[in-house]
Amino acid sequence: MAYFTLIRQGVVAAMMLMACCQAMASVVISGTRLIYPAHETEITVTLKNNGELPVLVQTWVDSGDPASSPTHSTAPFVLSPPVFRMDPNKGQSVRMMFTGASVPQDKESVYYFNLLEVPATPPETGTPVNILQMAFRSRIKIFYRPQTLTGDASDAIERVQWRVARQAGGIALVGHNPTGFHITVTSVVLVDGEQRFAGGSEMIAPEATQAFVLPALKHLPGPQAQVELSAINDYGADVVIKRPLAP
Repeated sequence: MAYFTLIRQGVVAAMMLMACCQAMASVVISGTRLIYPAHETEITVTLKNNGELPVLVQTWVDSGDPASSPTHSTAPFVLSPPVFRMDPNKGQSVRMMFTGASVPQDKESVYYFNLLEVPATPPETGTPVNILQMAFRSRIKIFYRPQTLTGDASDAIERVQWRVARQAGGIALVGHNPTGFHITVTSVVLVDGEQRFAGGSEMIAPEATQAFVLPALKHLPGPQAQVELSAINDYGADVVIKRPLAP
């Protein structure tokens, strides 16, 4: 079938162009993350083609491998429809269903929703031209949330315990997440008096520890130092808080 041949070619192109700016893509996913509560039979992903031409779209879910393809995915989800055409300025809903695979029941599991967009060939003008067509791939996180998971996702960021430690890469802020929720930290800063030392952005997995190296910090901070961090909530918004260092 021509659609699937085109999609297979598009997958190869997308793997080669992962570094391309996604701002050039026409199809937009509503939201920057997906929450899948275990008690739901399915959830819906809403898409919109903001471009001026029709596009062919393929969607799939992977378990954490950015180089995954639809044919090799082992993620426990089914999408419907997986392949479809989107006309200009039109929307599309994709149903996502969990297959019931065995996953941890005391913490979230993270997967990734992939969208591959293959643009249509521009209409012929009668004048021979060389055209470079690029496939665009978008990828956002899916958090599968078991029914037996205790606590509240909105409180998880407040419960991260912070300390400063010397590591091979330098002095780092080390955050321990004691909850069953993933915490996506978009920025973290050690505030020591009038000085501010910035770290990177990382996701702290449930019941795990993550280090954020502070390249500009050369000496251990004073006892009054605080951590200022920004993390993404369930709605995709940044939440900014300050926390003390652990004693």
